[in-house]
Amino acid sequence: MSEKIALDWRLKGQRYRLEGEECPYCGFRIFPPRDVCPECKQPAKEPVRLSGRGEVYTFSTVHVPPEGFEPYVPYTVALVKLEEGPMITAQLTDVAPEDVQIGMEVEMVTRKMRTQGEEGTIIYGYKFRPILQQT
Repeated sequence: MSEKIALDWRLKGQRYRLEGEECPYCGFRIFPPRDVCPECKQPAKEPVRLSGRGEVYTFSTVHVPPEGFEPYVPYTVALVKLEEGPMITAQLTDVAPEDVQIGMEVEMVTRKMRTQGEEGTIIYGYKFRPILQQT
């Protein structure tokens, strides 16, 4: 159990604040963080907080979930292209599956992902929701 807690703490920047990296050599924005820039192959260690805003690039609605996600079906998983360039796979929230569209503008929110273990530890992470129209 303590290994899981340690992993959650190490990944909290990625999961709760969408922290990635920016390559100091070519400026490429990376998510999740990696040791090497996939664009120029140089070391990439400069942390950067991503905006969390983007658009749905493609999506699929899950009707037969993996173990532990049965209570959430149907749910939609999308490939979101962030304003800064990286693409992220994430669950969509606050939108009915039939209302999701390619090109829909979305923003990152922190939400419950699942409950884990006998203790019922709640695991939070990022999901994306449609950007609320401002009047």
